Amino acid sequence: MERTLSIIKPNAVIDNNIGNIIKMFEDQGLRIAAAKLTHLSKEKAEGFYIEHKERPFFGELVTFMTSAPVMLMVLEGENAVMKNREIMGATNPAEAAEGTIRKLYAKSIGENAAHGSDSLQSADREVNYFFDKNEVNSRW
Repeated sequence: MERTLSIIKPNAVIDNNIGNIIKMFEDQGLRIAAAKLTHLSKEKAEGFYIEHKERPFFGELVTFMTSAPVMLMVLEGENAVMKNREIMGATNPAEAAEGTIRKLYAKSIGENAAHGSDSLQSADREVNYFFDKNEVNSRW
């Protein structure tokens, strides 16, 4: 069993797609171990995306991620990291497979509807960045 972080980004929250996206995860065997709807502060968003600080899109990313609420979730299940990434689809919605979150709900590469951890190490860091241990209701 693995655990991973998933974020339903502002555009998908504004467009009222939280339930649709959660259903996609659950239908594919992932379980929600924690969830919270929150409006990220600039400092929290900058800290989360710190590895992108020197990239030209950093400011735009932080502005987008703080523009409206996000749904933060801890997903768990077998191969949760890779399964989440498959369900999300390619970062560029034009290249995402049919039926994936980003194909269905993204507006652009920047407003791509969802984030998912890219490795077990990232998942551990990201889950701990947003959730205290007592907020995660794990089955394992």
